Amino acid sequence: MVAKELSAAEEDYREAEDRFRNQRYKYATITAYYSTFHSVRALVFSKGYRERSHQCLRAALQRLFVSEGLLDSKWDRAFLNTMSLREDADYATEYSQEGAEIALKHAKGLLEAAKRILNRK
Repeated sequence: MVAKELSAAEEDYREAEDRFRNQRYKYATITAYYSTFHSVRALVFSKGYRERSHQCLRAALQRLFVSEGLLDSKWDRAFLNTMSLREDADYATEYSQEGAEIALKHAKGLLEAAKRILNRK
């Protein structure tokens, strides 16, 4: 499951980049969030846990990785920020090029951090 989630994170990141290049900022933001979601899910799965919601996934990230010193707290904040950007884009139809850029930056960083923690290239 860990490898499957990392693969999904990579695929979503590439898709978000493509959507950004094509100025589809709403969908770049949403897809970048799902890249972060799958990166965090891979981490949580690696500890033998499953989440019940997006908020539970964040709580697991905080408890299993941030509080244990395995992951810098900036990535927890990045996950929360990207979640908020996705919700705004999805539910309020509020999105921008800048927000999409931020979501992409967070997605790339979380994917790299997850790979490093999981010792995957």
